[in-house]
Amino acid sequence: MSDHNSASPAAPPPGCPAHGSAVRLAGLQFQQSASDLYRSLRREHGAVAPVLLDNDIPAWLVLGYPEVCYVSAHDELFARDSRRWNQWPNIPDNWPLLPFVGYQPSVLFTEGAEHQRRAGVLTHALEGIDQFELARECQTVAEHLIASFAGSGTAELMNAYAHALPARAVLWMCGMPQDSDETDTLVEDLRTSLDAGQDDDPVAAYQRVGARLTQLVKTKRENPGADITSRMLLHPAGLSDEEAVQDLISVIAAAQQPTANWIGNTLRLLLTDERFAVNVSGGRVSVGDALNEVLWLDTPTQNFIGRWAARDTQLGGRHIREGDCLILGLAAANTDPQIWPESHVGAENSAHLSFSNGEHRCPYPAPLLADVMARTAVETLMEHLPDLVLTGQTTQLTWRPSVWMRGLTTLPVTFTPTTH
Repeated sequence: MSDHNSASPAAPPPGCPAHGSAVRLAGLQFQQSASDLYRSLRREHGAVAPVLLDNDIPAWLVLGYPEVCYVSAHDELFARDSRRWNQWPNIPDNWPLLPFVGYQPSVLFTEGAEHQRRAGVLTHALEGIDQFELARECQTVAEHLIASFAGSGTAELMNAYAHALPARAVLWMCGMPQDSDETDTLVEDLRTSLDAGQDDDPVAAYQRVGARLTQLVKTKRENPGADITSRMLLHPAGLSDEEAVQDLISVIAAAQQPTANWIGNTLRLLLTDERFAVNVSGGRVSVGDALNEVLWLDTPTQNFIGRWAARDTQLGGRHIREGDCLILGLAAANTDPQIWPESHVGAENSAHLSFSNGEHRCPYPAPLLADVMARTAVETLMEHLPDLVLTGQTTQLTWRPSVWMRGLTTLPVTFTPTTH
């Protein structure tokens, strides 16, 4: 982890009036009923709400759709280099959000021409993926995973399927040897670093991920192949090994866990919403609708940290100080009543912010690749196990304890056992 105190402007004076009524981004209310809390924050504070992160570190949660679009589209005002943060003197070395905000020389924290250089490499590397080949690989992985539990008549789909499939798919795209034990370890470390539970050490997990990908980059330098890693290393931009490792971490993290939760949240919708039950059992016409509705109403990346104010400015009637941290409230923005005044979210269109917006949005064609993985996962499962039924009541399902990611802890199902 780079030295996060290397460029530390003075912290704002204590006792900021706005943060006197700030809400902590933690606790069961946020984890299990996030949409209710977004509505409450919007009613009390408007489009930009004062919040407190771990250790009561102040930040701003941007809730409004126009405001999230504005922040993400104006890098000159709301920058990505986290060394601008005015709170670094108050951040402990073991702070759980360091994997998100501790400055790294990755594409995520670059700005201006350097960001264009690094993002261009990623776009080139991702464009080299044949989407039909990816779909075939995902179907192969899906059928292998389904076969491992199809004979039992019961399964827990989050760990056995939703997390496992995109993990293997993205590591395959990166040219990682398909050793199941090593893959499982790497996937678990990625999940811990991005969505740590109470007893996890996200910083140590992040360091283990970096070490494994450093070895992969070294291997691909010596023996390149038809994969993302090799295309990044062979690009004329001339990435260093450290740059390549950091950008690979960004690619894998952005592809694996959000896609896994997209799959899980979509399966939950299909299994619990009567609007989809008849159509899914009779065909696949509603899978695409369900995938898109989840991005609007149950998006896997709920909140993204963040942007840092490059100078004093105004946003949503708030005075934002230079160096303040802003969190992009993607889930709140997607359900902003200003764009859906009748409380009906138009799930048939794709103007959601689930892949963010602006220069730092998911690079093309990443959203298309995520769609291939999620769609193939859901459709293949429904084809092979058409009589899937949720085990227990919908109200018994619980969400992972995170304000950043929206994903179920478990998704238990029953079905007619099959030997195929």
